[in-house]
Order: sequence, then C-alpha cells, then structure tokens
Amino acid sequence: MKQNKYAFSLFVIGSLFFVFGFVTWLNNILIPFFRTTCELTDFQSSFVPFAFYISYFVMAIPSSYLIKRVGYGNGMILGLVTMAIGSIIFVPAAMTRQFGFFLVGLFVQGLGLSILQTASNPYATILGPIETAARRISMMGICNKVAGMIGILVLYKALFSTTEKEVELLQTMPAGPNREFLLQHLSNQIILPYIIITTILIVLVIFLKLAKLPEPEVETVQSDGKEKSIFSYPYLWLGALAIFFYVGAEVIAIDYLVRYGEFWGMPISAGKNFGVYALIALVVGYLLGIITIPKLISQRKALIIQLFISIALVIAAVGTKGMVSVACIIMLSFAHAIMWPAIWPLSIHDLGKHTELGSALLIMAIAGGAIIPLVYGKLCDVIGNQTAYCILFVSYIYILFFATIGYKFDGQKKIH
Repeated sequence: MKQNKYAFSLFVIGSLFFVFGFVTWLNNILIPFFRTTCELTDFQSSFVPFAFYISYFVMAIPSSYLIKRVGYGNGMILGLVTMAIGSIIFVPAAMTRQFGFFLVGLFVQGLGLSILQTASNPYATILGPIETAARRISMMGICNKVAGMIGILVLYKALFSTTEKEVELLQTMPAGPNREFLLQHLSNQIILPYIIITTILIVLVIFLKLAKLPEPEVETVQSDGKEKSIFSYPYLWLGALAIFFYVGAEVIAIDYLVRYGEFWGMPISAGKNFGVYALIALVVGYLLGIITIPKLISQRKALIIQLFISIALVIAAVGTKGMVSVACIIMLSFAHAIMWPAIWPLSIHDLGKHTELGSALLIMAIAGGAIIPLVYGKLCDVIGNQTAYCILFVSYIYILFFATIGYKFDGQKKIH
C-alpha cells in the first residue's frame, strides 16, 4: 500500500479497536451492576463474560466466510450493525430486569465484535511486514485500552455515582415492594448509556461506509508454491489454544477487580478505579513493546519474559493480602500486554489463502474469555476469590509451552 493509504487504514482500524475496548471492558462494571440489580452469586455473574465471549466461538468461522465474500471493509460494517442491535437490547432488558435478556444483548454484541475482530486483526497483521506485526497490534491495543478506561469511568458514573446509598441500602433491606422498586430504579440507570452507545455505533457505520478502506492483498498460494490444507499448520492450532488461555487470563485479571476489592472490604467507588489502573498498565506494556520490538528484542522472547513476570505476580497475589494482593493482580495487565500481539503473528504466519480462516480460528479461541472466568467464578464460591486466581498458572504454563516449543510445529521451517 502507498504510505498515505497505509496511515489512513491504520487510523480507521485504530478507531475500531477503540470501539472494541469501550464495549468489551464495560464488563468490569456490568458484573457488579448485574450482581446487585439481578441479585446474583459470583458464579451467576460469571455468565456476563461467558455470554459475551462465547459468541466469538459461535461466529468466528461464519465471519471468515462472510469476510471472504463481502471483503474486510463491508465485514467491519456488518459487525458494527450487529453490535448496535445487541446494545439496544439492553433497553427492554433493563425495563424487565431480566438477567437472561441482558445476556442475550451481550451475546449479540459479542457476535458483532467477532465479525469486527475477524476482519480487523488480520487486516492490521498483513498491512505491513510480519516482523513488525506485534508493534502494529500493540498500537491497536493502546486504542483498545484507552477506550476501556473511558468506558469504565463513564459507565460507573452513569450507574453508581448517584446510587451508592441505594446500593448500600439494598444490603440490609428485606424482600418486599420497596426492595423491588429500588432494584428496578437501579436497573433503569443503564438505559440511557446504551442508547448513546447504539447511536455511536450507527455513526461509526456511516463513517466506515464513507471511508472505503482499501482491501489488502493476501497471498493465495503458500510460499513453497504447494496447496495445503488448514490442518497442515500445527502451530496455528497450538496458537489458537494459546489465545484461548491468554484471553481467559486477561478477563479474570481485569473484569473481577471490583469484586476482588469487595472481597478485601473495599467499596465499589474505590474498586472501579482498579480496572482503569489495569488498563493503564496494559498501555504501558504496549508502549514498551512498540519501543523495543523488534529493534531490541524479538516478539517471541518478549512474550517469554512477560510470562515469567505473570507467574511471579500470581504467586505474590495469592501469598499477600489486601491492597498488595490487588496491586499484584492489577500489574498482571502490564505482563499481559505483549501476549496477544506476540501470539497472533506467531500463529498466523505464512498461512497464505488460509489467512481468513486461520484468523477465524484465533478469534474462536477468544471463547477462553467465556470458559475460564466461569471456572474462576465457581472456584470463588467454593475456595474463595484469592485462591481461585491459581487457575491462571494453567494459562501461563501452556502459553510458555507455545512460546518455546509449540510455535515451531510447522513441519518445515522455524518461525522467529
């Protein structure tokens, strides 16, 4: 691509990653919100990320065929439209205060994000040299996390800033008409924010339609000139599993911070900042990656270093108490920053005509954000919120295997 088209395309994709972040990290506030208004246990509230992320597993493969048919740009537009539909479902869900209805809205939002991610991640990857893919994806990650910070603060202000007394009152109020009235009042607070989100998504559809993104050229034949099936790339499948474990770890490390603060006796007004701190840590990690990769260190070696830091932080979080333990979980996000940008190019390298399908498999693996938090939520009810974080060791050990051994399993040549 010419330089001006390249820069414009990066700007548009960065805008979409901003949307991803704004919507995705709202779960950090939605979990305690639904836990209060719908009177849920930790396990039940874990269905918030489950409904959101399981949609990636359902929609990723269809998304790849959809994008092949309509192109990257039109695929992104369809994703935004689907997200808008999911957002507006929150209005009747709030009016009826039905948790299942909210989950439908989250699921439909996730379907739209699945289409967007299946198009935008490979678009950012193949927009330039594969050696600098982690740097480009890190730039996209900064857009994602900055939006997440804004989303968390805005939604908290909309849902909790004027209702803190009501939330405290509910903890001691007995069942009855007064309690039901108060719960419905709290539930209604989510209507206006999601009407605004729906409107923004529709505006972005119009913007993307007018932008007319150039379609990147993708190799249709493998580098050795031979036709191969998607099953001829073991590193792709191992990489998909690494994404599964990574996303599960990232969701646990951010979405449950408010609840983890409550576990140590901290109010939601303080806990809502923990998610912002975690996203700041992610941005710092992304910036460090942009500066150092690949000039000072390869994306794979950076991934290995961050995995060892992650393991050390979990050990510290489980072995300490109060704010120190919370801080260790927050700092996990710094260690997580390089994981997605490094795993993705290691997994999608040299797929040729299978690039879209391979990307879809990696997007399917985002379902780790549905399954692993569900296990974590159950463990919280059984062994406690702190000890339950030990589930992260499973994720980090597998990703370490992929970063040291699994990424080489291509049967032909080593990927650096």
